[in-house]
Amino acid sequence: MSKTVTGPDGKCRCAWCDAAPEFNAYHDTEWGFPVIDDQRLFEKICLEGFQSGLSWRTILAKRENFRAAFADFDFRKLAKFDEKDVERLLQDAGIIRHRGKIEASINNAKRACEMVEREGSLAAYFWRFEPDPSEIAIPQTKSTSPTSVALSKDLKKRGWKFVGPTTVFAFMQAMGLINDHAEGCFLRPKIDEVRKSLVRPG
Repeated sequence: MSKTVTGPDGKCRCAWCDAAPEFNAYHDTEWGFPVIDDQRLFEKICLEGFQSGLSWRTILAKRENFRAAFADFDFRKLAKFDEKDVERLLQDAGIIRHRGKIEASINNAKRACEMVEREGSLAAYFWRFEPDPSEIAIPQTKSTSPTSVALSKDLKKRGWKFVGPTTVFAFMQAMGLINDHAEGCFLRPKIDEVRKSLVRPG
């Protein structure tokens, strides 16, 4: 059984909120709420790629800097970035200066444009991979799933980079493709209700 922690407001939250004070707001207003906006979906999968090998606290602290540096994750604009932009970004101390991850985000922006042409939207594509709830029987006990493995494989086949199964699973958790809030977390039933009323794209 996954654990919860009781915050200063008396609410039970997922235990990972205890790792940093800024996590409470992120947990309460973003994590796990279903997202069908293409730009937000693209931003999140890029930031999950940047997180690889690092903590989410590091990425969250730099998120506004990332948005400023990466054209607010408008993938149509980011797809036009060139080698000069890569070199500029490598000098930006406000972000994670990792050439491979920077180049992957630009590459993925181009692949996102292609995906919209083929699929209609990023949301229509990603939500096709919404798993059956039974796949995650006990919340927060897995770092990958059969669906995250399948989605990762398909993205790589389409030319996306830094989209391994663990990265993709974290993306699915955060974007509400699954409800992975802990049993006992005050938000778990709310997320269930939001997911029930969500009109799936595509």
